[in-house]
Amino acid sequence: MNGADTAFVLISAALVMLMTPGLAFFYGGMVRVKSALNMLMMSFISLGIVSVLWVLYGYSLTFGDDIGSGLLGNLDHVGLAGIDPETLTGGKEGIPVFAFALFQLMFAVLTPALMSGALADRVKFSAWSLFIALWVTVVYFPVAHWVWQADGWLFQLEVIDFAGGTAVHINAGIGALAAVLVVGKRIGFKKEPMRPHNLPLVMLGAALLWFGWFGFNAGSALAADGTAATMALNTQVATGAAMLGWLIYERIRHGAFTTLGAASGAVAGLVAITPSGAHVNALGAILIGAVAGAVCSWAVSLKYKLGYDDSLDVVGVHLVGGVIGTLLVGVLAIDGVGGMSQLGKQAIGAFSVMAFSFVVSWLLAKIVDMTIGFRAGEDDETSGLDQVFHAETGYDFSTVGGTPTGRSTVPDLTETGAAAPRNKKVDA
Repeated sequence: MNGADTAFVLISAALVMLMTPGLAFFYGGMVRVKSALNMLMMSFISLGIVSVLWVLYGYSLTFGDDIGSGLLGNLDHVGLAGIDPETLTGGKEGIPVFAFALFQLMFAVLTPALMSGALADRVKFSAWSLFIALWVTVVYFPVAHWVWQADGWLFQLEVIDFAGGTAVHINAGIGALAAVLVVGKRIGFKKEPMRPHNLPLVMLGAALLWFGWFGFNAGSALAADGTAATMALNTQVATGAAMLGWLIYERIRHGAFTTLGAASGAVAGLVAITPSGAHVNALGAILIGAVAGAVCSWAVSLKYKLGYDDSLDVVGVHLVGGVIGTLLVGVLAIDGVGGMSQLGKQAIGAFSVMAFSFVVSWLLAKIVDMTIGFRAGEDDETSGLDQVFHAETGYDFSTVGGTPTGRSTVPDLTETGAAAPRNKKVDA
């Protein structure tokens, strides 16, 4: 066993795990206050559902020996059968398969959680939980097998997806679009303001995502080596360039540099560099990031023109960013694999995943909708989903305005004509 590589992968797995709560904060701050907890839970619940399914059969379907045509793994490792602490990825030398399985589990957890932002404010929590279970089983596990298992058909085609441009971001982005088309628009879409209720929470979530993404990207090397170092460096510079690209476009188009734009631009860069970062140099990473930031900033406005209600811009950021990163690696790769031939392979990978995921995700969402109902009731949506599904609220304002006690009690000096405290407004 290679102890250094094993430690690196275990730490990377912990970093990727942190991305799901980070995503919950990122999305949670972007919704209105009445459904903030529901948004947090839509991401967080994936940690429970997918972790269990991964052990039961997910790992086997993804990384089991292919059952034919590179489409799906077999069931030899159901319940992680045939694997023990001494089983290594490289035979007699490598890392424990348990460490690899844990690392890949965190990818499986995050991917459906990414989709939740598109459906914010309007779906039943039970229906969403069922949809996650169905989606990872029928969509994520097979696609991950195509891309990352040695006998998967996209792996055999030599499609480059180092850390998840197709299997994670394109997959989640197009699946979210399909689900949105089934569920429909929020009440008041394009008529009522639906501004983020807590932008500091959004920035915190974006920071946690950025931090965790080093494990997501560099950890995909599965070794503490030069490839991991290259991926980590490119992750940083691409993300910075994307944030700048988004803000510049936003300033030109809308006249302001927003904190929401900075956070969203950073995520767009993280998405775009994910499939490509190990195969481009730092200048290529900057270019990928800048293009992704500007194009994704433009793409998020398409929902208003095309009429689909992607609440938190999952399609504009993850689908579009994933396609940009997946295709540009065919143009910018420096290790002898770039060129028009590679670009064609990348296009096959991106658009085959899009086609499969859209059709199957739409069917799954339709099944959920026709059986238990996907969408929350109109009254529940209007009043907010926190109380309806969780019997809680994100913020308790019941004591606001109560009489302060102790040293916090300060007389109103304005009544005696004395100077008012610096933090107290005095009417002229």
